[in-house]
Amino acid sequence: MRFPRLNVFLLAAIGAAVGASIVAPSAFAHVTLETKQAVAGSYYKAVFKVPHGCKGSPTTRIRIQIPAGVISVKPQPKAGWKLELVEGNYAKSYSLHGAQVTSGVREISWTGNLPDAYYDEFIFQANLTTDLPAGTVVSFPVVQECEKGVSRWIETKEPSENPAPKLTIVAKP
Repeated sequence: MRFPRLNVFLLAAIGAAVGASIVAPSAFAHVTLETKQAVAGSYYKAVFKVPHGCKGSPTTRIRIQIPAGVISVKPQPKAGWKLELVEGNYAKSYSLHGAQVTSGVREISWTGNLPDAYYDEFIFQANLTTDLPAGTVVSFPVVQECEKGVSRWIETKEPSENPAPKLTIVAKP
């Protein structure tokens, strides 16, 4: 059976749309960063988007590991959620506003309840040190604990079924 050009084009477009609809949900199934690029030596507002729970189960805790080169972390408290910080030494000393900084927040966790039917955002502010050159990709491993189950968004290599949220360092404009 021969198809006129328009029909072949239409069938190809429909096939691409169906393929995208099958792949697209998985792209939104994990914890992601709202802003995926930032300049080294600047402050960065990290907004982690949590789109759902674990296979229908409510999220009860979000833990975010802070990578090297990200310092002076200040999380935003959330009403109804308990905020905990794990502090420790940095791998090296950094200069920040004329002072030497050797330790700080290494992990943040929020404990509360986020029903699977809703999404939420978990936010902190941090300084991206000048040790992070343009082109560097910084991964923020996230563990999403739920009433039933856990999702570990910790993988740093692509492609991945459980990717850690990533930030790309760009040059100053």
